[in-house]
Amino acid sequence: MTTLYFMRHAQSEANLADILASQIDFPLTAQGHCDAKAIAEEFNQQHHINKLIASPLSRAQQTAAPFADLFSLPVTDELRVTEQALGKYAGKTYAELDDEPNYCHDRSVRWNWVPEEGGESYSMIVERLQPFFAELAVGGNDAILVITHAVTMRMIKAILANTLPDYPHEIAHNGEVWKVEFKGVGHPHEIKSLFFGNSKEQISRA
Repeated sequence: MTTLYFMRHAQSEANLADILASQIDFPLTAQGHCDAKAIAEEFNQQHHINKLIASPLSRAQQTAAPFADLFSLPVTDELRVTEQALGKYAGKTYAELDDEPNYCHDRSVRWNWVPEEGGESYSMIVERLQPFFAELAVGGNDAILVITHAVTMRMIKAILANTLPDYPHEIAHNGEVWKVEFKGVGHPHEIKSLFFGNSKEQISRA
């Protein structure tokens, strides 16, 4: 059976500054680089992968780099696992959003909410994720790590849990990894959260 691992990228400059990065190409912080390396090293001691996929945004690519080195794998860019497009709200701080009356502050009702000026609703994210999942082999011995983003992981969890259009409201921590034995789209999956390096400290403070 194919084993999938999904990881949220390590701390980015946008995370540190409380900015909605969206698809703006913020890099990792110095701490984020250290965390990515530590997580990759600990992951390598316990798990094996033979494919490595990452969003094309720098924060995901930089998180993938130490995994690529340790497992001697190329990084396959995958646009379909990039972060939500937030239109006019991309690049704003959370404090600035308090003054945006048309921003949907309620996470529970974003399924069909399309951010102004080119944004994506949650349903639109799922539309680009579903073909990605459909292309994954169910059988075989592949072990695939996919490095992606917070909102995208929220939709990934809903697809894997087979709950759409209901989706989780919480987000994954930076560096959090989910492990899934993939049975194919349309099946409910057990999703196991794994924490390595500094991500273990984050969950203990939550």
